[in-house]
Amino acid sequence: MRMMMIVSFPIEPFNSAVRDGSAGAKMQKILAAQKPEAAYFTDMDGKRTAILIVELAKASDIPALAEPWFLTFNASLEAHPVMTPEDLGAAGLEKLGKEWG
Repeated sequence: MRMMMIVSFPIEPFNSAVRDGSAGAKMQKILAAQKPEAAYFTDMDGKRTAILIVELAKASDIPALAEPWFLTFNASLEAHPVMTPEDLGAAGLEKLGKEWG
């Protein structure tokens, strides 16, 4: 299942990692392990934030996706299932509309 992960980094320890030069290598290590389909970096609610699209094969994979961010940066994380336009097209909305509308 495709998931959108929103990872928000608190000011500390991220500022310290930037100052000591380790932030980039730490982020690259996590991204290399997780192999996101897409990764975007922005700000949300005044915090540095990463928005990642990852593939989740089973629910027990969630810790492997979340813990590196928690343990490395003390980050907070949200995970949401997402669909492509093709996924939405295969969802059977017309049938659901007839059944429940």
